Amino acid sequence: MDSKPCPSKFSQEIKTLLEQLAHRPLTLAHILSETSERGFSLVIGLLVLPFLFPMPPGVTTLLGPACLLLSLQMTLGRRSPWLPRRVAQLQFPSVLARQVLSNLSRVTRLTERVVRPRLTKIAGSAHVWQINGLCMSWLTLLLMAPIPMTNPIPTVGILIFVIATLEADGLMMCLGYAATGLTTGMFGLLIYGLWRSPDLIMRWLQ
Repeated sequence: MDSKPCPSKFSQEIKTLLEQLAHRPLTLAHILSETSERGFSLVIGLLVLPFLFPMPPGVTTLLGPACLLLSLQMTLGRRSPWLPRRVAQLQFPSVLARQVLSNLSRVTRLTERVVRPRLTKIAGSAHVWQINGLCMSWLTLLLMAPIPMTNPIPTVGILIFVIATLEADGLMMCLGYAATGLTTGMFGLLIYGLWRSPDLIMRWLQ
């Protein structure tokens, strides 16, 4: 029988961060130090969650690279996350941090009704950890692609991996692989459509 302690729920970690936010501003370095290995997925979730909502231009260029750097480290098998000091010490404005954490808390309260430790041999595999990192890296690249109104599509896929990894849900990870494939197909069709659109417009005008 497995004697390992069950990891704390994602929502509990969010609640703890919200309580700490009342006393001091949060930085990525602080979040990573508080959450250790789970900080990979937690910080990636914090970085991408805003993209579910309308974002001002240029924000992707700030949050996307940090998300990509962390997910690439997962792909390489790292268990201790690293960020450049300048990025790690970047403070989340209190209002923005509270809004993001509150939104993430609502999301996790819903998902935790269906997400739980399943297929734990898959979820705990070092190779699966790297595959999840690779999928999140690819979805982050799609998130950073300059295609209007597409941000929420790869964001949903990344959040599936975030929650599945934090809750050790191998079945949810399989759903993430399916979402990665569907998202890749959708972006392929979009790019093909944009590439062909001048020809289609010219034919319509003729």
